[in-house]
Amino acid sequence: MTTQTALDLIFRNALIRGAIAPADIGVSQGKIAAIEPRLRADAVEIDLEGRLVLPGFVDTHIHLDKACLLGRCGHEHGNLSEAIRAVSAMKRDFTIEDVYTRGARVLERAIVHGTTRMRTHVEIDPRIGLRSLEAVKALKRDYAWALDLSLCVFPQEGLTNDPGAEELLIQALRDGGDVIGGCPYTDTDPNAHLARIFDLAQEFDVDVDLHLDFDLDPSWSHLDEVCRQTEQRGYQGRVAIGHATKLSALPPERLKPVVERLAKTGVAVTVLPATDLYLMGRDATHNVPRGITVAHKLVASGVLCSVATNNVLNPFTPFGDASLLRMANFYANVAHASVGEFDTCLDLVTELPARLMNLKNYGIKVGNPADFVVLDTRDSRFAIAELPDITMGFKNGRPVFELRQAVLFPPSDRGKPRAVIPHA
Repeated sequence: MTTQTALDLIFRNALIRGAIAPADIGVSQGKIAAIEPRLRADAVEIDLEGRLVLPGFVDTHIHLDKACLLGRCGHEHGNLSEAIRAVSAMKRDFTIEDVYTRGARVLERAIVHGTTRMRTHVEIDPRIGLRSLEAVKALKRDYAWALDLSLCVFPQEGLTNDPGAEELLIQALRDGGDVIGGCPYTDTDPNAHLARIFDLAQEFDVDVDLHLDFDLDPSWSHLDEVCRQTEQRGYQGRVAIGHATKLSALPPERLKPVVERLAKTGVAVTVLPATDLYLMGRDATHNVPRGITVAHKLVASGVLCSVATNNVLNPFTPFGDASLLRMANFYANVAHASVGEFDTCLDLVTELPARLMNLKNYGIKVGNPADFVVLDTRDSRFAIAELPDITMGFKNGRPVFELRQAVLFPPSDRGKPRAVIPHA
């Protein structure tokens, strides 16, 4: 037993991933000060009873600005281009207050589902102007007590073919944009689009996170140009691509060299299961392709990957609750992950997206912020398989949320309440 005299809080019996047995986590001034089997100090104590503790889920790709639009436009849109047109028409009337309210709804769901870090993609163009950016900047400020929010500003509907978009994008980078994104498949000159995005990334010294190749035609791709630009600019480890659904359409012999190049150039891949599965293969009458790139297999080949939310309750994805644990479970089902790969699926929403976002203070380590969530399981393998409750969360050692345990009322006990049996 070690004596620590300057602790404010001790979490007893916390199961940290990779550990053989539970340990105590000591917190001082909002940071993790000690991780040892038995800490002794005059501090507030919380007994976690051997439950799994994670540093929180990391969502690398979500659109807060166009979330929760269900009911505004009928949602009979069958493909990507129709979804883009539907939102394009609606966003002309978006106000700062409207974007803030819808974004807050999703943020609060994400928080109680255990997300502690997030990158939201914010559309910048002459139709929306900087209104969404202003709203999301306010969300970043107002929810900093629970979640770290990073803003990726990007032109959804093109750049070289959309007069005024570049000037607005530059202004957004000067006024709160943390990362720059792009969408070359909506531009009449995709390569010029990519070149300009990388120009601006270098000028403002920000990372790049692109929407890329959102279809199932393997005969062409913008991926080669992304990798070429990454190498030319020395941007290895600072570039991510979202969707990349074409990779799911490549046979093994064609996929292998692409994966090798991704690994070599340090271009990360974010798979967005809900949207990719919903929008891909809609023209098929049978044997419908899934359109899901197998991220856990790419990880095994050295490619940095993540699984993320993307859209919630809008024409791109008329589903969603902002739960990354549920999304990882959904991905594992669709991607045929084996039991032995469940830990990697959990990595896809924790450690790996933290690396993708180049977070330097993520993880349950001495010196890092005391940011973590508690799952009602005593074995990390069950996190993906069983979807345990996320019972509580903390940021800088401060409580953020708590989930009360459900209670059953079986008639055999004559109405005497009984707590639900906790997960294994």
